[in-house]
Amino acid sequence: MIGPALTRANMGRMPVTAEALALLRTRTSEKWTAYPPEVLPLFVAESDFPLAEPVASALTAAITRSDTGYIGDDGGAMAGAFAGFAGRHWQWEVDPERVSSTTDVSVVIVEALRVLIRPGDRVVIMPPVYPPFYDLIPEAGGRVVEAPLAHSDEEGYSIDLEAVDRALASGARAVLLCSPHNPLGLVHSRESLTALSEVVERHGAVVVADEIHAPLTHHDASFTPYITVSNAAREHTIAAHSASKAFNLAGLKCALFVTDSDRMTDLVRNMPTEVETRTGLFGRIATTAAFEHGEAWLDGVIDSIEANRRLLGTLLAERMPAVGYREPRASYLTWLDLSALGWGDDPAVVALERARVAVNSGLTFGTQGVGHVRLNIGCSAEVLTEGIDRLAAVSPVG
Repeated sequence: MIGPALTRANMGRMPVTAEALALLRTRTSEKWTAYPPEVLPLFVAESDFPLAEPVASALTAAITRSDTGYIGDDGGAMAGAFAGFAGRHWQWEVDPERVSSTTDVSVVIVEALRVLIRPGDRVVIMPPVYPPFYDLIPEAGGRVVEAPLAHSDEEGYSIDLEAVDRALASGARAVLLCSPHNPLGLVHSRESLTALSEVVERHGAVVVADEIHAPLTHHDASFTPYITVSNAAREHTIAAHSASKAFNLAGLKCALFVTDSDRMTDLVRNMPTEVETRTGLFGRIATTAAFEHGEAWLDGVIDSIEANRRLLGTLLAERMPAVGYREPRASYLTWLDLSALGWGDDPAVVALERARVAVNSGLTFGTQGVGHVRLNIGCSAEVLTEGIDRLAAVSPVG
């Protein structure tokens, strides 16, 4: 079994093992129903780990008491649970009074943009980036403007501050930040985020910070909440958080608006009541349990993801050395450059048709995704190995 080296940092921690493939195929979520059984699904951001026991217990208790109605007043339990988690993990002193909920992070983004921009305003994104950003901005009334991440073979990816500056100087009014950055698993440095806040403030712009992958920051990286990097960031930011990605709760529907200034808090509080009341009750119950009692489970999941990111590097070096890969430092999503394989602009098509492996098309992440795919490693070592074996059988080594 592949696992992390035993150090003082992880002594006493046990990796969480992904479910067996036969059991996974009994799930009815998108990952396990989108393709026929002969296809190995390594695409959508669902993980294969069993539900965290504290979350399962909280949901089971809710079912036992037939607690399946609309959300009511939870006495601040969910907001307090998130604030405690943020303080322990990121040294972020969150005021629970500035935390509220809705259905999912996409809704947080849309509703935040609706109160921050005017119809027709341009919003900056940094491709390659989460594909729905291209749709969420128009849904909120805005227009997409791209400031692609800077990239070099030596340094990898980073925020191109000059590109963001140019976009804002040309009239863009907001930045939709992905942090940690999907699909790269890139954890932006505090220095980079601080510099971004200075650029945004200089142009009188605002930020919506999608930080859904933050709880899945690996043990050898450090996540910095954007809202904490400067006083300016506190004044111009609405952050989006959720337990859904880390704890695999997307179907339960709960995400958080988090603010740290009177201006931004008032904007969220003045949203229509329905924005919050559409939160799923099971989602809020699960979120509270996850943030309050799920950390031991989460540590074990991250250990397994870290083992898989190393395993992927080994498998690619041995079987597909032409593939470009940089280990992520957050989440269980990886970005692979398959352009040297001769599989065309959209190698995901070849992967599906010839290897029967479903991965995300790089093209959906922006034009920077030509020749790339996104691969999900939130699975067992056996499934990951089979996936690379299948892909390698299509492409000759060397």
